[in-house]
Amino acid sequence: MLLSDDRPAFAREGRDWPNREASRFVTAGGLTWHVQEAGAGPPLLLIHGTGAASHSWRGLLPHLARDFRVIAPDLPGHGFSDPLPAPSLPRMARAVADLLRVLDASPQVVAGHSAGAAILARLCLDGAVSPRLLVGLNAALKPFPGMAGFIFPAMARALFLNPVTPRVFAWSADRAAVERLIHGTGSTLDRTGLDLYRRLFQKPAHVAGALGMMAHWDLTALDRDLPRLALPMLLIVGGQDRTVAPDVSFGIADRLGGRARLELLRGL
Repeated sequence: MLLSDDRPAFAREGRDWPNREASRFVTAGGLTWHVQEAGAGPPLLLIHGTGAASHSWRGLLPHLARDFRVIAPDLPGHGFSDPLPAPSLPRMARAVADLLRVLDASPQVVAGHSAGAAILARLCLDGAVSPRLLVGLNAALKPFPGMAGFIFPAMARALFLNPVTPRVFAWSADRAAVERLIHGTGSTLDRTGLDLYRRLFQKPAHVAGALGMMAHWDLTALDRDLPRLALPMLLIVGGQDRTVAPDVSFGIADRLGGRARLELLRGL
């Protein structure tokens, strides 16, 4: 059982959170969300990936806020937002839709990193949002190939169901361990970026939120429905990503034809 002190606290872990002046807490769908909002103009929704939080957008948010009303929540169970029971892709998408209704926001552009792009694609397919453009940053829109598609979710479920796992992971999440974890994805972050991840990974509730999301994740239906996605899509691909292979985005671009444009960023 996770205790209140197992969760990241905004007064403590968020004491110098990036763009802290843009942060507020919003109740929607029975959850209390940490949301960062900045700027004015057409609404732009940013959704981070598994294990991350609003700090993913720390450098981009101020630039985007010059032209948009930027909305960047912490997903349920991540960062400073409440957890969502059984956070499957459809449930996560419905939760984000509840948040947007409370914020009275109809995003004109939506952008998601990794699993965040899958949430946005599900939102669009279900008619919960109707943006002019969906941007995927190394978008995780397909199940893992072959046996990995069975092994990874099963492993995440086993870890998630063991109440000791989040505590052991949090206890061992020193700076060196977090740096190895981030480096293993192909990412290169500065010290500030690594420290923000370390703060979150040292809290068992954040670890449990990430494991729970992976344990309940199934992209089979999304993969089947993706050709019905009618809006334009921009797929931005970091060529060095070791988690979501660039081939995933290339394959999606081929399937969607002229509706999808791909930008390859080599060496990133």
